[in-house]
Amino acid sequence: MNIHTPARSLADQPATPIRPSREEAEAAVRTLLMWAGDDPTREGLVDTPARVARAYGEFFSGYETDPVELLARSFEETDGYDEMVVLRDIRLESHCEHHLVPIIGRAHIAYIPNGRVVGISKLARVLETYAKRLQIQEKLTAQVANTIEQVLQPKGVAVVIEAQHQCMTTRGIHKPGVSMVTSRMLGAFRDDPEVRREFLTMLGAPRTSVEA
Repeated sequence: MNIHTPARSLADQPATPIRPSREEAEAAVRTLLMWAGDDPTREGLVDTPARVARAYGEFFSGYETDPVELLARSFEETDGYDEMVVLRDIRLESHCEHHLVPIIGRAHIAYIPNGRVVGISKLARVLETYAKRLQIQEKLTAQVANTIEQVLQPKGVAVVIEAQHQCMTTRGIHKPGVSMVTSRMLGAFRDDPEVRREFLTMLGAPRTSVEA
């Protein structure tokens, strides 16, 4: 079995600022609670700063992971398989960098191998890594597609994301039920209308249940 491991590169990783201490983060939450008009020392809120700090550690854990490294192990033993690989309906949870509120949706990722394939769970992990950073949907879509292209060097990559933004549904214009759709097509998906049409048809095909 041939395994390809590319040189390590921290894709699209922002410069790391000096991170405040856990105590400073919790103090900042207390300040926000007081600014909102409540008392952070009352029983219901006394442990909230610690809970928020832990939650932020989970929400934004993508800053601790290198998405390129996730795709580092790829395999050449494909028996010549060179058709489209599609992973659809991947649950997406991210946070808007403008208001720090959730972006909830699903993503679809496809690529056409060029001699090498990667474990499908790694595609979902790349999405999750970028999603667990402060984001805008357009950038998230491009980051996932660009990283897969950079590391696997396939014949083509396609990423489509459909999501609802709570910065629009729970504040501001207050328009629930509105979804935003973004796409990034590279290689054959951009240049060949038939390939793009096949991918979009697969996304619209009826879901089938598979029983063990």
